[in-house]
Amino acid sequence: MTTPPATELDEASEPRRRLADQLHAAGHIRTTAVENAFRTVPRHAFAPDVPIHKAYANDIIPTRHTADGRIISSVSAPWLQADMLEAARIRPGHRVLEIGSGGYNAALIAELVGPTGSVTTLDIDPAVTDHATRCLARTGYDRVRVVTADAEHLPAGIVPDGGFDTILVTVDTWDLPWIDAVADGGRLVAPLRLHQYTWAIGFTKRDGALHSDEPLIVCGFVAMQGAGAWNTNRRTVPGTGVHLSWEDGTPLPVDQLAPALTHKPVVAHTHVTVGGQEPFDALTLYLAGALPGFCRLTADPDGDNGVLDPPPRHRPGAAIVRGPSLARLATERISDGDDGNGVYELVVHGYGPHGHLAAQEMAEQVQHWQRNHRAALCPRITVHPLANAGPAPATDDPHVFVKKHTRVAIDWPIVPGTAALLTDDEGRYLLHLRSANKPICDSVRVLRATDSGCRHLRSSDGLGLKVETATHVVQAPSLKRVRCPRRSVDLH
Repeated sequence: MTTPPATELDEASEPRRRLADQLHAAGHIRTTAVENAFRTVPRHAFAPDVPIHKAYANDIIPTRHTADGRIISSVSAPWLQADMLEAARIRPGHRVLEIGSGGYNAALIAELVGPTGSVTTLDIDPAVTDHATRCLARTGYDRVRVVTADAEHLPAGIVPDGGFDTILVTVDTWDLPWIDAVADGGRLVAPLRLHQYTWAIGFTKRDGALHSDEPLIVCGFVAMQGAGAWNTNRRTVPGTGVHLSWEDGTPLPVDQLAPALTHKPVVAHTHVTVGGQEPFDALTLYLAGALPGFCRLTADPDGDNGVLDPPPRHRPGAAIVRGPSLARLATERISDGDDGNGVYELVVHGYGPHGHLAAQEMAEQVQHWQRNHRAALCPRITVHPLANAGPAPATDDPHVFVKKHTRVAIDWPIVPGTAALLTDDEGRYLLHLRSANKPICDSVRVLRATDSGCRHLRSSDGLGLKVETATHVVQAPSLKRVRCPRRSVDLH
């Protein structure tokens, strides 16, 4: 067993301590075992070309690129590694397989399994496994077994009798072909792609299937290579710079959409709001299953697509195709919000001769999610191997994704809706009401909106708010205060 020079250890000890403290304070580290692992393993030793202060930043460290600059290997962000290790529930003596190597995460796992456990880390890229082998040996973790192979089909002899206690996947994967390699009652934690949305999900294997039992973590990893690489099924609308992708689902024709993108869209209002820093990834995953023809939309920055206002940023937008028409999810800023980051209404833009119908169809599903599923912590996901999946799912079961090796079923718990957007008679935003844990219509508290800017209030359909006449009494949830555009309004 070898160790880095003492001067190097001294230089790195304080940044490593600060990183562990930061992860613990933020709730990513939740157990003593994971905390000790982060305080022990020298992260900088697995990224020797990076300054120590960057090695202990809470961010990824790219370690390998393609010729065009894409990252194909990296040391993952510590916060995400901690969350996934906690979800993996690794114990001393466990047998663990890591798919997607680099060395650092394997060393963390080695600390968790201890001398009685075993760790195998596998990668398709020989340069990555060579690097991992050298770094693991240099830091004293040479008991970790490093394997160069395509993970789509695990090499003969790699799976122990009874299966691995844990399989931890650290590359974006479109499918989960490793169910048979997991021990009954064991764990599989993986960043699973569903319609280009990637969620790190913790599963337990029971009765030959995987059952999610952890909150889903929105994340991103480098792409799976080899036989498990995915096809985005991307189509380009001619002359527009607009691209539509059907990663899970059957691609539809797009040439007929070009005329639709030459005119400004119609706008369907949902009266559903989000904060400027509030993610709504669960909604878009719900829409992916609820709406036939669902796809992801991207637009070239310099394309002839000026009607896409605002254009999708950062990642592909949610869209549906209906013959010569298209609808896509967008947002409109309606106030600054208490934190200054804004409050946004989710709206749907419709393009083409039937764009108004497509937009209304998507808007109704957004409202359905709002009323029934938004307050749920996360959906429940079950993954069956196709060979053991039993009867084919009913064609009217929308939240089922059939992949190469598995069938993924998503169950959305029903928790009654908990928010409403109040507008005036002309549809202008006046007030946003939220309840943390109960339907607005169940409350008996009363909001007296006496400000002149809050006259003639009405509620969005189906949310059960009661609006009276001259006194403007509104049935509202058990909140202490809400925000009006001009002032705070007390609930009495």
